Amino acid sequence: MEIRITDRAIERIRDIAREEGVDATTDLLRVTVVPGGCSGLTYDLGWDTTIRSDDHVSEAGGVRVVVDGRSGLYIDGVELDYSDGLDGKGFHFLNPQAARTCACGESFGL
Repeated sequence: MEIRITDRAIERIRDIAREEGVDATTDLLRVTVVPGGCSGLTYDLGWDTTIRSDDHVSEAGGVRVVVDGRSGLYIDGVELDYSDGLDGKGFHFLNPQAARTCACGESFGL
């Protein structure tokens, strides 16, 4: 399972960690796929302190990233980027597995 995180996204993740009082060197960034959105599936980012038995753990720019086994099936090969431009501020997932996405880019389907 591979997830690539751009330098812009890592920088923003660190900023958010500081703002929320999270220690990004010890806490984990959990990336999951949950049902939702107009295309059927959506991404969720959050902080966690626990590594579960089915988690895949990786590191990007000093941030430890965990993905559960089920979500890993959908996330493998994804690039997480961050943009603050006119085309939409926020995190963006570029998923080569996605067969369709919604107009706002918040959800996807296979």
